[in-house]
Amino acid sequence: MDNRAPRPASGTQWTISADGHEAVVVEVGGGLRSYRHDGVDYVDGYEADEICPGSAGQVLAPWPNRIRDGAYTFGERSLQLTLTDPTRNNAMHGLVNWVRWDLVEQSADAVTVGYDLPATLGYPWPLRLRTRWSVGADGLRVEHEATNVGAEAAPYGFSAHPYLRLPGVPVGEVSLRVPGRNRLLLDGRLLPIGGTAVAGTEYDFTEPRPIGDAVLDVTFGDVARDADGGSAVTLAALDGSAALRVWADREFGWWQVFTGDTLTGERHRRSVAVEPMTCPPDAFRSGKDVITLEPGVTWRGTWGLRPGT
Repeated sequence: MDNRAPRPASGTQWTISADGHEAVVVEVGGGLRSYRHDGVDYVDGYEADEICPGSAGQVLAPWPNRIRDGAYTFGERSLQLTLTDPTRNNAMHGLVNWVRWDLVEQSADAVTVGYDLPATLGYPWPLRLRTRWSVGADGLRVEHEATNVGAEAAPYGFSAHPYLRLPGVPVGEVSLRVPGRNRLLLDGRLLPIGGTAVAGTEYDFTEPRPIGDAVLDVTFGDVARDADGGSAVTLAALDGSAALRVWADREFGWWQVFTGDTLTGERHRRSVAVEPMTCPPDAFRSGKDVITLEPGVTWRGTWGLRPGT
């Protein structure tokens, strides 16, 4: 191997395929760069040599979204995280979206990547993280694990951040269904200050309807669950020509939906980020749905994408 050869900005690329489904997982962030079915792209990804834009496809742990001032308490400790959203003075999207993940196992239709998160001053709990990406007849399946390998209980939250699109369908013409019966109210720093029911409002997508001109960067909660305890968001073309189901198991009780209005250039309002989350924004401060990982305990959560009408 020629160590002088330039490496792609997103690092090593792992391609998996089966039954007409293909996905590319990347070393930097351990996330999803692309996903297609029968040659049609359903993920709005990026080029191998492009720095990941807008958190596209990233894995967000040990917390999703934002923490106000990066400051929180857990047990007897008061802790301060690095402010990675400096314009709003927040800590954003966890600690692993820019690190290099290692290959653990690979086959034609699946790849497992891992990262051992060391204890730091802002988050003094070591974690072992693993993600298994696989494709098959039912689409893309993603299985996440987080194990507390330290000696003390740790707070934990998780989300994934795929941007989704339907072939040839502008965002405004996508019919969206979100099973959240409540949405968070946000301040100017995009941090929650309360919640309200969506029924009868412009944010009610509990039944499918076009996105239209709606500007969404919304956290939906009070999720209506399926019989198995999970839930799903669906996107569909108005003429019925294409659809995509984003599903998540019972570990995920929140959905974030973002129509990309603050993105610049070609990515502006080109696709919809649909993020299954285990907890809401600022959860390390509010305590809402924060997972307490005891020493030696492993959390597991699964979500996926399923194209089809």
